[in-house]
Amino acid sequence: MPRLFFLLALAVCAAAQTRAGRSPAAPSASTRPSKWPIHSLAVEGNHVFPSTAVLAVAGLKIGELAGEPEFDAARDRLTATGAFETVGYKFTPSPDGKGFLATFQVAETTSLYPAKFEDLGAPESDITAALAARDPLFLPANLPGNQATIDRYAAYTQEFLAARGVRQEGAPVKVAGAVVDIGKGSLVILFRPQSAVPAVSRVTFEGNQIVPGSVLRTAIALPGVGAPYTERHFREILDAAIRPVYEARGRMRVTFPKIRTEPESDVKGVHVFVTVDEGEVYTLSKISIAQPSPLPDSQLLREADIKTGDVANFDLIAAGQDRIRAAVRRAGYLDAKVTMDRQFDDPQKSASVTFHIDPGAQYHMGKLIINGLDLDGEAEIKRIWTLKLGDAFNPEYPDHFLETVRREAIFDHLGKTKSEIKIDPKTSTVDVTLTFQAEDDPLKKLTRRRGY
Repeated sequence: MPRLFFLLALAVCAAAQTRAGRSPAAPSASTRPSKWPIHSLAVEGNHVFPSTAVLAVAGLKIGELAGEPEFDAARDRLTATGAFETVGYKFTPSPDGKGFLATFQVAETTSLYPAKFEDLGAPESDITAALAARDPLFLPANLPGNQATIDRYAAYTQEFLAARGVRQEGAPVKVAGAVVDIGKGSLVILFRPQSAVPAVSRVTFEGNQIVPGSVLRTAIALPGVGAPYTERHFREILDAAIRPVYEARGRMRVTFPKIRTEPESDVKGVHVFVTVDEGEVYTLSKISIAQPSPLPDSQLLREADIKTGDVANFDLIAAGQDRIRAAVRRAGYLDAKVTMDRQFDDPQKSASVTFHIDPGAQYHMGKLIINGLDLDGEAEIKRIWTLKLGDAFNPEYPDHFLETVRREAIFDHLGKTKSEIKIDPKTSTVDVTLTFQAEDDPLKKLTRRRGY
């Protein structure tokens, strides 16, 4: 692509010389320029990291001369951050033909986790501010989870602490980072001192009456046992793993007023004792849909199928939240997000929930492509396919349609079927490909059943 642009630019220059009355002369390879002024810089494909931050790391400036070597180096700088799976670039001529418009094309990593800083002798806000000043791509809520990037931020943090004069046990602090599970699949990147920290070897719950200890130990086993122990970190694990167990039973105000530890004699670790105050049962008083909403409230509340007046079971409420999102997606809003606000009335021991819907763009049916059928079979599929061009696209419909085709036995000797969708965000359309195969028998042919 860069060579094509340079040839195009040379042609523009030659044409300008002809218009001025001079005969064009082909430049020699030695005089042909290899760098051109950058007239604009843009970024495509980024959703989490701001374009300004991406370009700051790339290090190129508008107005400077640049060619392939400079853009290759900028690409390498972006790749080294760990924030992107792939990085590319492209050029197009500027309107005046005297430079080029450059675009970096990136695909962000999906392994992004919140960052937490613990027991480092400096406020977390100071550490994150220092890292953001050093690295434009540093976002505390979205840190790449690959170890090379984590180690780099650990080194930056260590340098910041050394510059501030922070010491522990008379020595500079050495920092390590790792991805840890704090419960229910909630992962964070935890930065803390490298010095040996005892691991949790066993957990005992005290004061619990409503929830058996065996249930609590099962909930805490995966995220808690084996985790490095600090009280702050362990409380986060309790909130993520144990609190939902109580909220599923209407115990909205469960607390853990006391945590103590004892060293284990037979293994290297600590036995953690957690005192539980289970609180009282709350009932669910109200469910509502915040406005604006893409669908009628009555329809969404019917889909949610959550009963008020019962115990506020937030497992069931979360399942209703998922059903609301599925209903919104069936209306064509494929990128819909549904969040929940919880309000508690402590004197009445009741809870109310409001769902907020961010529908995103509405997608519509595009082309229907059919593979594996003869003309007669293809015509029949198109006849009974009910999603017409321009209809709101229901992502559940293609698989449901294929199940119906099989259940109704429309074809003799029907083998495997498959549906694939291709989403075009620019036009908000979805093309669907349906693939049909005959049974795995060379003597059998896929045909429309007689009399259907």
